Amino acid sequence: PEKPTTPGDSVLVVPSVPGLQWSPLRSLYGQAIATARQRIWITNPYFLPGRVIRLALETAALRGVDVRLLLPSRSDHPLVSLASHSIYEGLLEAGVQIYEYERGFVHAKTLVIDEWVGTIGSANMDMRSFELNFELNAFIFGQEFCDRLATQFRRDLEDARQVTVEE
Repeated sequence: PEKPTTPGDSVLVVPSVPGLQWSPLRSLYGQAIATARQRIWITNPYFLPGRVIRLALETAALRGVDVRLLLPSRSDHPLVSLASHSIYEGLLEAGVQIYEYERGFVHAKTLVIDEWVGTIGSANMDMRSFELNFELNAFIFGQEFCDRLATQFRRDLEDARQVTVEE
């Protein structure tokens, strides 16, 4: 379609479909994280990224990007929570800030990169969502949406505690 004449954010709807050789959702997440310059703020209830995304997050933090994860303090899947905690140490040592939401179960699945792209949708940051499940995320390109996601992220941090390496 022709480009809209009215100003506003652009939206790209990205699926995850089982059986594809390349996950478009994982690829876009990875590319967005790799190009971040200022911030990567992620809210996700089931955080078990594969090695590539985990390394991209650590590398971003090591190069000075403000990388923050907002994850649940209590999970409805204890094994997923234990697995997620197993990767905390490396992330924290690289400078990723991890917060655990304490006011109920956080189930939002959002990501905001700098002021240029944010996403919201059904995908968790795990291999099941990227490779096995049917998922759908909307990637919104524009400062207005990113500002709204960042504002909500900051509000949610008020009900979270920061995890330390010592823990």
